Formats: sequence, C-alpha cells, structure tokens
Amino acid sequence: MRDGQSESKTGVHPNKMSNQNTPNRKGNPPAEKSDKRMTLPSRFHKEVHAHLSRNSQQTGPHLDLKRSSSPCKGKRKTILCSPLNLNESHGSGKGKPYNPQQVQGRIREILGKYSNGFWVSKLPQIYRELYKQDLPTEAIKDLETWTHICTVEKTCSSNPSELLLYPAKEQTTPSSPSPILTPNSTTVPAPTSNTSTDKPLHSPAQQRPPAAHLTRSGSRSPRSPPSSSSSPSPPSSPATLTPDLKLKLEELLVKYSNGLWAHALPKLFQDTYKTKLPGHVLENLHLLSDICTIDYPMPDNPKRAILYKRSSTGGGGGEDENCNRRNSSTSEEELRVRQELGRRLSNHAVPSLQIPKEEYPSVLVVEATNTNGVILRYIGEGYSQAQESMEDEMREFYGLDQSSPTPLSSPSSGQLVAVRAEEEEEILRAQVCEVMAEKVKVYYVDHGFSEVISKTKVFELHEKFFKLPFQATKCKLAGLEPFCQEPAVLKKFETMASGRILLAEILERGQTPLVVLYDTSQDDDVNINAACMKALQDKTLASPLQVNSAYMNVTVSSVCSDGTIYCQLPSRGLAKLNEILENIETYFHSQVTSEFLVSRPFCGKGCLARYKGKWSRVEITNLHGSRVLDILFIDVGVQASVEVIELREIPPLFLRDLIAIPPQAVKCCLADLAVSVGSWTPDAVQWLREKVLNITDCSMKVAKVDETKRCIYVHLFTDKNFHDPARSLNHQMAQSDLFKQQPDVFLTSHSPAKISTPTSSSKTSTTSDSTNGNSTSTSVPAKPHLRRALSGPKGGGGGNTTSITTPPETPSSPTHSLQLPSLLELPPAGNNMDVYVSVACHPGHFVLQPWRDMYKLVVLMGEMILYYNKTEEKPLNIEKNQIYAAKVENNWHRVLVKGVLTNGLVSVYELDYGKHELVSCTQLRPLIKEFRQLPFQGITAQLAGVKPRQWSEEASIVFRNHVEKKPLVAQLEAIQEATNPWDRKLTVFLVDTSQEERDIWVHDIMAEFADELTNEL
Repeated sequence: MRDGQSESKTGVHPNKMSNQNTPNRKGNPPAEKSDKRMTLPSRFHKEVHAHLSRNSQQTGPHLDLKRSSSPCKGKRKTILCSPLNLNESHGSGKGKPYNPQQVQGRIREILGKYSNGFWVSKLPQIYRELYKQDLPTEAIKDLETWTHICTVEKTCSSNPSELLLYPAKEQTTPSSPSPILTPNSTTVPAPTSNTSTDKPLHSPAQQRPPAAHLTRSGSRSPRSPPSSSSSPSPPSSPATLTPDLKLKLEELLVKYSNGLWAHALPKLFQDTYKTKLPGHVLENLHLLSDICTIDYPMPDNPKRAILYKRSSTGGGGGEDENCNRRNSSTSEEELRVRQELGRRLSNHAVPSLQIPKEEYPSVLVVEATNTNGVILRYIGEGYSQAQESMEDEMREFYGLDQSSPTPLSSPSSGQLVAVRAEEEEEILRAQVCEVMAEKVKVYYVDHGFSEVISKTKVFELHEKFFKLPFQATKCKLAGLEPFCQEPAVLKKFETMASGRILLAEILERGQTPLVVLYDTSQDDDVNINAACMKALQDKTLASPLQVNSAYMNVTVSSVCSDGTIYCQLPSRGLAKLNEILENIETYFHSQVTSEFLVSRPFCGKGCLARYKGKWSRVEITNLHGSRVLDILFIDVGVQASVEVIELREIPPLFLRDLIAIPPQAVKCCLADLAVSVGSWTPDAVQWLREKVLNITDCSMKVAKVDETKRCIYVHLFTDKNFHDPARSLNHQMAQSDLFKQQPDVFLTSHSPAKISTPTSSSKTSTTSDSTNGNSTSTSVPAKPHLRRALSGPKGGGGGNTTSITTPPETPSSPTHSLQLPSLLELPPAGNNMDVYVSVACHPGHFVLQPWRDMYKLVVLMGEMILYYNKTEEKPLNIEKNQIYAAKVENNWHRVLVKGVLTNGLVSVYELDYGKHELVSCTQLRPLIKEFRQLPFQGITAQLAGVKPRQWSEEASIVFRNHVEKKPLVAQLEAIQEATNPWDRKLTVFLVDTSQEERDIWVHDIMAEFADELTNEL
C-alpha cells in the first residue's frame, strides 16, 4: 500500500572502521563439528524463541511494491576501508562508461550557479559535493567538444592544465547542432547513484525488494554508443521557455513530487491546460533545469527521462524523514507554548513528540470529535513502553508514605502537574485546564482525555518527569478531510476504531501527520478510512435485490476468470450516477487547472479514471511504488493497472453527491452449477463472456443472497424469458462440456498444450474497448499481509482476467535471439559495497542486492506491471533454464525456469530477488528486450570469516535476524565468476553500520555462536 517516498540516507563516517580491513578482523573460525546434537547456547535462547513466536508466514524474501516500511532503520553509515567511496557510482572513473546527457545536464546546472566561470580543476570537487558522485574523467576530456554546454578557455599561464570553464556562448547565427558524443567516443550510458540529493527517490522502504524494488545498475554491454543524431539538438531549438509555460510545467511537477516521466508530459499538459505542449520542450529538456532535476533511469534509452521538482529550500530541507517538521512556525510556536507552561514550575521544557521511524507504527486510538484531529498514542519502545516506565517511577516517587510530596496549594491554569488518578494507584502527568473552588479540571497529556478532580490530588511535577514528550498526539485521516465532522463518519469511526490498537500508514509527516488506519485483527485487513467514507452512502440508492425477484435490462459489465460476474441493474442510484458523471465530463472540459491531479494516492482512496473513454469512479486497491497502481472501477467491477497521472480528483462540487451513491456493480455467481466459483475452465469463461458482455437487455432471477461472501446467486438470461429455467445460461452451461476436467499434462518444450489452473488468477488490465467486447477484468490477489505490505485490495470479487482468445495454432516460444543482460558490475575483491540482503537461508547461502541505483529497479518493475497487465494470456512453450516474466502475487518478476511440473505449475527462480516460487504456467510471459537491459540484481553469497559447516536451524535463525531484509555493507573477499549471472557467487564479510556507537561484524556473531555450541557439548 503504496505501495510514496524519500531518499535512501547513505552517509559516510570517515572515522569509522578505517583500520578494519585487516586480516586479523576475519578471526580464526573454530573447527567444523556436527550440529546434529548441539544444544542452543543460553545467550541465544531469547532471540530464537522470539523469532519462533512470530508468525512463520510473516514475511518472505519479497516485500510489496506499494509501500513497505523502510529497511533503513536509523542513520545509515558506510565503512571506509579503502579510498573507495561507497556513495559513488562504481561505473564512473577513468575509462568507465558514463551517461553524457546526464553529465551535461549537471554541468549546465553547475554553470548556472557559477555564471562567472571557475577553474576546471575545481569541477570534480563541485560535482562531487552536489551529486555525491565522482565526475567521470572521460567527461573532463570531452568538455571542449560540448560547446553548446560550456566554453573552455586557456589562461596565460604556462601550465596548460589551468583552464577556465564558462557557460556556453550565445549563438547569434544558426549552426549545425554539436554532437553530444565525440566522434571517437566509446562511452555508453551508465547508471547514476541513488544517493544524489537532488531528486526525491523512493525510500529503500518502497524499494525494499518486494515484487518490485531495488536496483537497476544499467546495461554495461560493450555495444556501439548511441548515435549523436538521437541526442537533443539545443542550438536548433528555442533557447528559453516563456514564463507562463515554465509556471505551468512547475505546477505539474509540484503535483508529482516523486517524479514525472518526460514522455507523459504532452498528454498531461494537454489534459490539464487544454493546449498543446510546444514540441521543442521534450527535445530540449535542459531548458527545464532551473525548475527540475532530470534523471535517466534507463541508460539504454536516453529518451526516457524522469523529471523531479527542485526543492525551493535549495537543499537540506526542513524536515527529517522520520521527525516532525522542525523549521515550521507551528512547531516552534508549540514548543514555545510548552516551554512557557513548563516554566510555571520548572526551568525544564518538555520535548516535542517525534513521529516513529516505521512507516506503519502501531497506535492506540483514544477518541475523535473530528477526523482532522484524531487523538492517539504510539505503541512501542520509546513511546508506550517509555511512558509505562515513567509512570511506574512516578507511582514510586509520589507514594502514599509520609515522605511523599504535598498537594499544590494553588494550581494555576496551564500548569503541568502530577495527578493521582481516581483509582488512587496511578500517578499521571496532566495540564491544568480550569481551576474551581475545590476542584480542578485537568487534561492527561499522555492519555488524551480530561477529568475534573479534587485539588488534593494535584501535585507539583518534578523536573525529571519533563523529559518524556507528551504521548497523546493527533493525526488526520486521509480522504476524510471534507467530511471531518459528519456525524455518520464519526459514529462509524467510534464503532470501528476508538479504544483499539491499529496500524497507521503515515502518508505525510508533519505537525499533524496524515494517516490511513488499518485494523489487522481480523482475517481480512480493514481500511478504517475507507469504511468511514462508505458510511456516507445513501442505501436507498443501492441496486434493489430480493430473493425470487426478477430483473430486466440488466447489463453484465465484467466476467472474471473464476466465474464471478458483475452486473448493473436499473436503479435510481445508477441514473443519478450517470447524470453526475456527465456533468463532471462537461466540468472538466471547461477547467484549465492542475488542481484535480492526484498527487498523494493511497489505498482506499476514491477518485476518477477513464473507462471506455469516459470518467468513471475508481478505488485505489494497490500501490507499486509511487507511479504505478492498481484500481477498481467500482461501478463495473473491472480492475486495471495505471499510472498515477491517469487519475483525477473528484471535483468538490460533485464530491458529496458522488460519494452518497453506493457502487453500482453487483457481484453475482451463477446458481445451480456443479462447478464452484474458482474452478472454471478458460473455455467456460470465454463462452460466457461472448454470450453476455456488451448486451444491455439481459435479465436475471435472484436465487440466493450470501451475505458472508457478499455475493448474489442468480439465474442469468440473455432475453426477457426468465420464466423458463431451461433458457437460462446456467442451464446451457450445465448441459455443455465446458466444465469437463482436463487431464494433467506434462509440459515440456515439445508439449505446447495449454494447462489451465483455474484457481490461479492473473490480473490484466486495459480500459479500452475490445473488438469482441471482452473488456479487462482482473483478479483480486491473495489476501495481503498488512505487516508485510499494506497494499492489497481489501476484499472484493475474485479473479478477473483478460478474455482468453482462441489460441494461435503455433504457440509462442522464448526468443533465443534475445540476449541476456550484461553481468552486474562489482568492485574488485577487498573493496566495499552497500547491499541489501533480500534472502538469508544461513551463512552459507544468502542473496545480496546492490544498494546503488535502487530506484531503477522500481522503474523497471512498474514498467513490467503496466506492460504485462495489458497483455492477454497466450499459449507458451515453457522451456527449462530459459528466462521469462512471471507474475508472483501482485507483481511481475524476471525469472529463470528451474523445472516444469505435471500439474501445470512451474518452478521459477526470481533473478532480482533470489527467491524460489511455484507459479501456474498461465502466469508466464516472454521477457521482451526492453526488460533485458538491467543486469539481474540478485547475487548469491556466503559469509566470509566462518568455516563452512552444516548450520543448525537455531544458527540460521540468528543469522537471518541479523541480516535478512536489512541494508548492510559487504566487504568482498572473493568473487566466483560464471557465464550465467545466476551462477555467480560472492564471499563477503557483512557489517551492520546502522548503530552510532559501533559496527557489527556478522561473522563475529556467528563464530561466537559456533564457539558456544562447541563449549556446551
């Protein structure tokens, strides 16, 4: 869920670990012994039992694209064991390929800041400071040829290396464009570092390797360089943008703070401002350099650029990603008030409460009289646990013995005090709200409620109890802002949330964080925000449904791959919906504004998207990073994967009326069929689609209403003769051969037979009309595990898939002519690299992913979702040891086929994440050339510094707890090269540098573990 997003914070601490790249750090591993009868060392009992007590299914090696919590807990440091700077791109340096367009854009930006020129010798230093990368040495040699970017002048000095660099001279006469690459240049585009501070990348959280995160280090294959003819030609195009055009482009970039694809600009600009974007803008992206940062995440395709809005603060920002906004006037004002209140009795001020670092902290909801100010308390270490410890100390300090403090004689309004609660046992911090004759009204600052008590229960608050921030705080519920005080909303919230511990997805950190609350205590995770919004629906506008009643003029809008169908029935609600949507169409045509672009998507949010050429209501069901998301058209039952730029906010003028109309898609199942939903064959689904889709005069008779499954069982007719059961489609299907079981088939490269596994569903998406009327329908994925990824659809009908057309006579097979990506470039042995451990089995086998350029894999995964969710299933010759795209849960992965089973399942290895999966053969697609450019990101490894052994389960648990799904530093000991990328293996030391006080060498922990096991024998 969603799954948006800050940069990875990779810092460098020069004084840390500077002398630890020495042999004596490797230790002397103990002699190998059998683990079969080893007992667990006592010091590890707690850790192992804590692990075993967790849900064993809690998290796999994959994390959801949508919105996983950041693996980067706390400050991140990098070991400096050699001159190599881990923040720098390993692809830069002498003789290395680099991206000329990116370097040129950055030099243009630098010259914009130093318009009076500077020494060329200073350029590498300035470049490194601004972009946290080394300037490629080849670029310095190419400076003189980039006359459209800069001017290089020699000085009078006898030293020829002393050159001056100035902005490019104004060209007064037309001239032929200067090529970006020199004629003899051998450079090819190379990746950039993801630690650059000039663009708001996805946080490692959203880059956590889920089905779609991590790094794309770029293609390094020694191919011929891109021709200069494909590069922009600045001199031949307008040199500047008009102020009005620049302002409009800036407005669009503000809406998409996580980046906007340059190729999406023309359509977005046209839709928003009803005018065409001047053609020279895309050909001269450098003209936008003063309002945005330009990045090229696909080095093989320089025309695919992402534009990031420049920060108006000029760097640094005013907000720590895990803290409240520190430079905001409201925060300072609050601190000033608290300090003033504290001085009534003490010179100590209470610090401000910091928002937890987790993306999904647990919270205790106290109450809400307004959804823009829900009172809650954070649960966990440093919050509720620290509060309990403080109150235990207060109970002891303000005990009932004779030495306890005496009550305050004259408390004053606003004063911070200690209060003995009515139970006589609890001592709580409070603030005096009102002073009466014998009583005082106080507000419990850690619990979030008020009470009137006797003055005899009020004591002076000792200064040592000023240290903990007030624990009662407020949040705002996303999506409910216009209805924050609606009685129906508040009543629903009281019923579902008050007094309960929930998970809070933090969308925006600030004085009052913007959140989505989830109840994870049930089988299905419940989106509290969405449930409160549904409380505004007018039930009288829902489709009328009664058992044994017949309905005519029914439209079947969707047929899912599991046999579920969605219907629209004539009703007052449907008529009103169509009227409002027509008015919205007219309204949008008359508006020239970026106000309605969706800038902050989240799961459960209601908005608008195009369906068959018209705006329709949708609900966001899943987020894949910040750009790609899954939506459900709630009035037709169709799901789709789209880019965020395709969504629009519901105009405030129509919002209340539109929200009041319940979804008009009624989920139905055909009654009296021997085959249950989920067991339909593709042929049966196709037959039904051909019969009913795009027919508006169907009729149906309700047989049963299943409230638990929220499904209506019906008899469906394609005419109005619903009195004759023999004419129903139910009867026709029951009498046909459509549901005959197909025998198991052994699928090999010589057996192209299509195997159907009806229980497996695939989500495909398109919102356009298809010639046979089979519009997109998609499957709802398996129930999401919220603690792993708050991003899956919450309930909903089962498995829609794109219509299955008649298979071609010759099934497609892998294209052997397509080359594999180049090998992932690694630093030499003895050097360090920042990594993320996606899978950890034991010290002898785990999978690393390079931390550098992580956002590029996010881009790739998003592109794969958009591409494959719009392609229909086709028979495919699946061959062992070949590369494919495979759908696993909600995402598409690049996989290697390891084996084909007789039941239609295929064993695959995820090449970017290192996990083995079983998927249906219907979930595989050919991996096209565009998705073969990025080197595979998963690299198998073993831990250095410990002797190979048969590791016990207890030892494996300890190892996993220390490394899995964590960003670490790997010191390369050895590289075992291989022809195939998936056969390469590294031997590395792993170091956890997340703690300020010390670095943790993982092999030391495992060696100590092995020693204690040996000693206990």
